Amino acid sequence: MPRSARQIKILELIGRHDLETQDELAGALVKAGFPVTQATISRDIKELGLVKISVPDGRQKYARDYTDTSVSGKVVALFRQAAVSIDYALNTVVIKTLSGSANSAGLMVDRIENPQVLGCVAGDDTVLVITKSEAAAKKMVETLNKIIYS
Repeated sequence: MPRSARQIKILELIGRHDLETQDELAGALVKAGFPVTQATISRDIKELGLVKISVPDGRQKYARDYTDTSVSGKVVALFRQAAVSIDYALNTVVIKTLSGSANSAGLMVDRIENPQVLGCVAGDDTVLVITKSEAAAKKMVETLNKIIYS
């Protein structure tokens, strides 16, 4: 399976489950049809910028590092693989993605750090981005399309 598809699945899995170890993540990937090795998991964790955070019960889990705001080539590649269409209505941008890929597209929006973006919410195959104005929404669509098609 392609690396981008596996990394999209990793983001989906850590968003839905508290995965504490690389073994747990590998097991979840294998169960989802992505045979992996420990070395592959380590590379993916590094490329995706995942960190361990504490959860209320004292355990830890993998999560995206929201403090790293750089838009790496890996994030761009994931976004290009995930996005199906981008459009806006008034001050809302709607990004349609492949099933299970909305988190990857939302990551791209977050990494851009546009001050005109109030926030975004990712579901399974759709990301809603709320901007401060219709002009900002139009500009965000243009920016995201440039990323896809450049």
